Amino acid sequence: MGHELSLDNEPSHPHAHKCDFGRTIAEGLRRAGLALAVLLMPAVVRAQQSVDHPAAVVAKSIVNMYRGPSSASDVVSQVLYGTGVFMLKTQPSWINIRTADGYTGWVAASDLKSLNGGSYAPAGKAVRIAELSANLYGEPDVAMHAPVLQLPWEARLEIVPDPAKNTERWVQVRLVDGQAAWVQRGDVTDDFAPLSVSEMLELSHKFLGITYTWGGVSSYGFDCSGFTQMLERQRGIEMPRDADLQAAWNQMTPIERKDLQPGDLLYFGSSVAKITHTGMYLGNGEFIHDTTHGHPGVQISHLDDMPWAQLLVAMRRIKQ
Repeated sequence: MGHELSLDNEPSHPHAHKCDFGRTIAEGLRRAGLALAVLLMPAVVRAQQSVDHPAAVVAKSIVNMYRGPSSASDVVSQVLYGTGVFMLKTQPSWINIRTADGYTGWVAASDLKSLNGGSYAPAGKAVRIAELSANLYGEPDVAMHAPVLQLPWEARLEIVPDPAKNTERWVQVRLVDGQAAWVQRGDVTDDFAPLSVSEMLELSHKFLGITYTWGGVSSYGFDCSGFTQMLERQRGIEMPRDADLQAAWNQMTPIERKDLQPGDLLYFGSSVAKITHTGMYLGNGEFIHDTTHGHPGVQISHLDDMPWAQLLVAMRRIKQ
């Protein structure tokens, strides 16, 4: 299992994953089954994706996925409210799940709601949060009571199509537990159409300053590969979760620096076999990424800046 690179104040972690100094190819044997599954996955999806025929749906705003059935275990990823998941196995108070990108991890049983053959936010009834965060209320009023729930970008909700109750400002939704709630129209969208590359790059700036979170996949905190995976998802493309697997994905074309175009993906590390970080090229030598280097968070850096100039080991373009 690879160790993180020691760069300035970057922490070293014995279970290097994702980025900023994420999982490396050295972990490949342990994850060989996952890698093969990811390489065979179809490339096109829409937004925050649920699995087909999910057994359960995420019932908390953001749920940590752990390597083992304990909150003392490593966080390997996260999954967002309203996302349907497979349940693979159970232990007392814990469930091992798989998400639509092929990732597996343990979550607290209380963080899921069993669907019992039903569905939540199916096609035609789904909306997603379209702001960095949104408050949901028990009534269509922001001042009467505190929010019943706060959700991050991309979280899914099931709309209640009731012309008698929905207004120009407010939309009624059904929560995972069946409770009715209200959200302002400007905070959600039912448009799941993929963005163009230029639209995706414009969107990326919306997240500048969002903090770095190990294993993070949300607007409350990304890690580096969680950030690039989210951006590509807006184009209707579901990449592998980790930076090393992204760089090795068979839907990627290797390119040279002289051929870089905005939207291309950049991979950093000590070698191509030890990818530890990723970002997205913006043009003019600049790239956007979520990093712990310098000041943690989503930021724009230059390829000629250190340490990035000495760590850039691979450049990729998604096949069209």
